[in-house]
Amino acid sequence: MPRRNHKPRIFTCIHGTTPICKKGFTTMSGMARHVSNAHQPAQNHYGPPQCNPSWSPTPHIHNEPPLNNTGMQGAYTRYHPILDGTPCDPDGNDLPFGTAPPNYTPPELTSDNWDPFSTRVEFEVADFLYRRNQMPGTHIDDLLDLWAASLRDGDEPPFANHNDLYSTIDAIRRGGKPWSSFAVQYSGNIPDEEPPPWMVADYEVWYCDPRAVIRNQLANLDFVGEIDVAPLQEFGANGERVWSNFMSRNWSWNQADIISEDPQTHGGVFVPIILGSDKTTVSVATGQNEYYPLYASVGNVHNNVRRGHRNTVSIIGFLSIPKTDRQYADDPTFRKFRRQLFHSSLETILEPFCAGMTVPEITRFPDGHLRRAIFGLGPYIADYPEQVLLGCIVQGWCARCTAHRDNLDGEGGQRSHAHTRLLMESLDHQTLWREYGVVGDVMPFTSSFPRADIHELLAPDLLHQLIKGTFKDHLVTWVGEYLVSTHGEAHAAAIMADIDRRIAAVPAFPGLRRFPQGRGFKQWTGDDSKALMKVYLPAISGHVPQPMVQALRAFLDFCYLVRRNIITEATLGEIDDALARFHLHRQVFEQAGVRLDGISLPRQHSMVHYRELIEMFGAPNGLCSSITESKHIKAVKEPWRRSSHFEALGQMLVTNQRLDKLAAARVDFMARGMLNGSCLAPHLNLVAPIPPPPAPVILLDTDDEAVNGPRVEAAVSLAKTRARKYPSSAHDLGKHIDQPQFLDHIRRFLYDQLNPDSALSGADLDINDCPPFEGRISVFHSAVATYYAPSDHSGNGGMHRQRIRSVPRWRKGPARRNCAFLEKDPLQEGVLGLHVVQVLLFFSFIYRQVVYPCALVEWFIHPEDCTGPCEDTGMWIVEPEYDENGCRATAVVHIDCMVRGAHLIPVYGDQFLPRAFNYTDSLTSFHSYYISKYADHHMNEIAF
Repeated sequence: MPRRNHKPRIFTCIHGTTPICKKGFTTMSGMARHVSNAHQPAQNHYGPPQCNPSWSPTPHIHNEPPLNNTGMQGAYTRYHPILDGTPCDPDGNDLPFGTAPPNYTPPELTSDNWDPFSTRVEFEVADFLYRRNQMPGTHIDDLLDLWAASLRDGDEPPFANHNDLYSTIDAIRRGGKPWSSFAVQYSGNIPDEEPPPWMVADYEVWYCDPRAVIRNQLANLDFVGEIDVAPLQEFGANGERVWSNFMSRNWSWNQADIISEDPQTHGGVFVPIILGSDKTTVSVATGQNEYYPLYASVGNVHNNVRRGHRNTVSIIGFLSIPKTDRQYADDPTFRKFRRQLFHSSLETILEPFCAGMTVPEITRFPDGHLRRAIFGLGPYIADYPEQVLLGCIVQGWCARCTAHRDNLDGEGGQRSHAHTRLLMESLDHQTLWREYGVVGDVMPFTSSFPRADIHELLAPDLLHQLIKGTFKDHLVTWVGEYLVSTHGEAHAAAIMADIDRRIAAVPAFPGLRRFPQGRGFKQWTGDDSKALMKVYLPAISGHVPQPMVQALRAFLDFCYLVRRNIITEATLGEIDDALARFHLHRQVFEQAGVRLDGISLPRQHSMVHYRELIEMFGAPNGLCSSITESKHIKAVKEPWRRSSHFEALGQMLVTNQRLDKLAAARVDFMARGMLNGSCLAPHLNLVAPIPPPPAPVILLDTDDEAVNGPRVEAAVSLAKTRARKYPSSAHDLGKHIDQPQFLDHIRRFLYDQLNPDSALSGADLDINDCPPFEGRISVFHSAVATYYAPSDHSGNGGMHRQRIRSVPRWRKGPARRNCAFLEKDPLQEGVLGLHVVQVLLFFSFIYRQVVYPCALVEWFIHPEDCTGPCEDTGMWIVEPEYDENGCRATAVVHIDCMVRGAHLIPVYGDQFLPRAFNYTDSLTSFHSYYISKYADHHMNEIAF
């Protein structure tokens, strides 16, 4: 029988107030251990308590809060003592502490004024047709004509036609700043006869006022509680530093120290502007239509908001892309002009910030208060080619340090504008290029702005440096090259085909992208690479040497550690250890002849700078280029598809402007309480009272999704919809699911619940000593786990929801029985504190007026000789548990002991999989399984 005989504990069931007991499992408070061990950001988002009621040119003195709202005893947050975000009046005078925000709503913007719309219906229709459905103008006309034809005489549809709808959106007074342009032309020496076309062309750059865009972001009511107005330093319970959101980082604190040297800035708010740019192609089929968007975001908003695409990243410009024919493509003069055009365009677009970088500007914030904002250029999000262009360096060199391109991981100092100018004054262009990797004829645009140096501001890029660069382009490719060089092309092809079959055989898991044909696809996306990282390590284990597996493991550990939303000093130590192991084990690729010229690659070298960048800019997941990549879809690709494709940029600008206006209007209407409830509800009230809403039915399109806050304690609950066509008695249901001991399992479960102080568990008793049960049973096909997972795709408050399924037929195919973690021992860390089970059935019943939501599970246990995780993969191994009769060990457990889903991947060994093997058989066909530590970041944190 299962070896899980722990002393039972009494606790309050989360499904009611009746005390119950679960034999052998801890309470939900035990699960909170897995959540609250990570430091949580402070909830006081508007700076520390202020004891100086009025502004003066002397430093403010604040009372240090002894404890923040992290829930960690002894944890605290220290705010910057001078640039503390003190609210002020319109004249810039400090307000007394505790002063309520001024009523700044214009009289015409009352709770019943939909201006420029007449009613809520008009706004909802415009928002649905233009933003959500993206309906073409001709289709809008057809719909409105049908609408008009269906109405009675005298009634009219909300809009006459699509032009009426567009003009109404254009009349919205919030958001959507107008676009302007300027033209740039080559001003150097132009040949008298047949000059190159690029020399005489005009290059148009479109932009909107970035200062107005940032001020709109700062005033966005949607960011209440999600924005910091002062640099801060967070400390854990043991006094160690914690890095999370951008303003908790050393760089913003140091910038505040520099700014506060000017007494006029005291009490102000430092507002760092995060920038990002990257070319994107909207259509290959119609001639490589490329655009070069420039994005901006305020660093004060929290990482989860920026990652959640809640209007925190705005497009502020479209840069020009100079092109020429092949004759001049490598012309040094043309390449110099391209660099000059890029940097001069950025300098011109960002010029409106210059005045506010030294003199505070009165700016409104989401809480309604006015504050004195001091702007500054913050990190720049860019992939490596863009970093080369931004840093004015030579391809193959590092844009942050001076390490030589032939030995990037060797010694090198920090690049800076001052160092570059000194080199330019001392050396010729050839020496600069060859010995220092410096382009000697252009200075970066940041040299024209106060306190800005692009070499310092280049942000870490998880997507291109680690996921698509080091993992996909390097390590996966090198494994294939090793197999070919070692086994020959024919046998290597057979091994890689088996690796593909192993990848395809991975059991289904919520949020996991499957590869039915393995990894053999031509067009890789960032999501493809992320998904492959989760399953690649077990697939190659047994086919490649041990050090190669360990190199991949060390790299994946590094990726998952730096991707965490909250990083402590202990995490930094783990990052250093993972990087050292990666550098040690990756030598196998040199020894195997895959990298005969050594490993000196900019994307891998970037890992050396991650610790410093985390200390400067905090958790890298808030600055990854995946944020701007996803913005391409809404700001560039979708507007392009909605255009006529002829001179499309102007149409795209108008589309972006209208979308911004609709988004701003929605935030404003929501803040005034005008969008509460259904749009139809007021009309139904005119006819008959609306009955109470039924209990919500959970019908998710996906098994894995973000959930908007508030942040709550993690919990697992059964689906709201009961499954049909199941017997209601335990005896008949046991026969139906081929579990003849099902009724006995329920009786043993009830004994444990009713006798929490018993020295024996129900599993050890004669069945006749257990309570009889004749109640009715309701069956469910899934349960939903909701938990705090800010490192994964999460909603407001960092909440995430995952569906755990146990269904006899999945999408007209075989059964799908997900695995899950159960609570085991709250005093043990990681996997040792958890059980691993496969869920055979979710069900509930009532016994003595108490509802018991339960699951019938099969147990997995660690092998008897297991003393730790696998030496190569770093993953714990489990195997199915069997009883004395040689049958799978099963039991009924309370749903409250379930933590979340677990992902098991077979230990394939060195054997080849059959060609016809189906992934639906994976959980029943192998002797042992890895507990995947890379299924998602939350699992990586709680289980390892």
